[in-house]
Amino acid sequence: MRLRPSAPERGALTYQEALDFISGQGRFAMKLGTERTRAILDRMGAPDRLVRGALIAGTNGKGSTGACLAAILRAAGHRVGFMPKPHLISYTERIEIDGSPISEDEFVRTLEELMPTIEAVASAMGPPTEFEMLTAMALLYLAPRIDRLVCEVGLGGRLDATNALDLGVAIITNVDLDHQKYLGNTIADIAREKAAIIKRGNRVVTGCEGEALEIVQAQAADESAALWRLGHEIKVESTSRGWDGHVLSVTGPGFAHRDLRLGLVGDYQPSNAALAVAAAHLLDDVSEDAIRKGLASTRWPGRLQVIAERPRVILDGGHNPAAMVKAGAALRRLIGSEKLVAVFAMLSERNPVQLLAALRTMSPDGVVFTEPASAQGHAIGPERLASLYGAGAHVARPASAALDQARGLAGASGNVLVCGSLYLVGEVLALTD
Repeated sequence: MRLRPSAPERGALTYQEALDFISGQGRFAMKLGTERTRAILDRMGAPDRLVRGALIAGTNGKGSTGACLAAILRAAGHRVGFMPKPHLISYTERIEIDGSPISEDEFVRTLEELMPTIEAVASAMGPPTEFEMLTAMALLYLAPRIDRLVCEVGLGGRLDATNALDLGVAIITNVDLDHQKYLGNTIADIAREKAAIIKRGNRVVTGCEGEALEIVQAQAADESAALWRLGHEIKVESTSRGWDGHVLSVTGPGFAHRDLRLGLVGDYQPSNAALAVAAAHLLDDVSEDAIRKGLASTRWPGRLQVIAERPRVILDGGHNPAAMVKAGAALRRLIGSEKLVAVFAMLSERNPVQLLAALRTMSPDGVVFTEPASAQGHAIGPERLASLYGAGAHVARPASAALDQARGLAGASGNVLVCGSLYLVGEVLALTD
């Protein structure tokens, strides 16, 4: 089976050619399953078997939880690899060591080193997907350089490429409706997909509730996995500091941390931080100082991130209804009745009626619909979105023009929220770099 496009010669690639090759394997295509990833890793010598860490699934909060955990582990003195998904600006963001992404040169060298293995597996099992290759590249690069790994699941859990890994700790942040085409149409269906990251003897942390929690509990019991639940074994209390984040206290079996500072904005972030604190304790005998310094140093771009003032420009990458409603409510608590204009785009795989309903819960004074170029034609046209939305809708291309129009509509004392798509958030963030 031949890879598409043709596999590059060793030493012949530029960074852009490496990206073209990886994305040419199907950036927006889904070939779910862990078999090819496991085969690639095993042919590499199974570098993942030597690394301890945490695999994080959940509908929302995976990245924030992972960022908190990675920061705590760094503060505890570990060399920490982090595999977040997706990236905002550069593919290099998906492979990080101690908070710094892999360089473009190392990215290319890692792909070139992996190519013989990819070719061999492709000939037997078909070409790997973009996500499978990125997972293998991350392990090839990170494993020799780190002693802890924090890995975010891409989609679901059971059939995601990252579920080839068993890192010892499994985190399931929460379960809501998202990616129903692949994961199922009910909370129970989706919870089963995410709970499948729990492996024999794992230690598990979850923020799930209700039916989803019951499924996580059952999976943990089936795999003889110890389980800590937010609101049960783990308790969190927090006080908002407005745009400066939160002060929180987290307690759990054998630990209690008071008056912790967290700079992440959003009412849901203390829960994500609490899951990270619990996971850190399951992985290591972490100190009070490591917890405190780690949370205080945590940064996570594109999540209620303020990038400009007058007007205030906020980025939020939440792209399912639950995430948008939560982010919108948190934002409204911060800005009160101040003017709010949204810049909005969304991918065609999602339901516009549901996402636009979530957008309306923010009560924006206007919405500028646009289309991120990086979505490569997989976004819903802004004209269609504006027609569905109705009064208060505007259309502008490209994203930079949409941002300029929204700033004008908001005025110096207002707010602009860029939302609906991580592709859009990434493009606007890149404008400020």
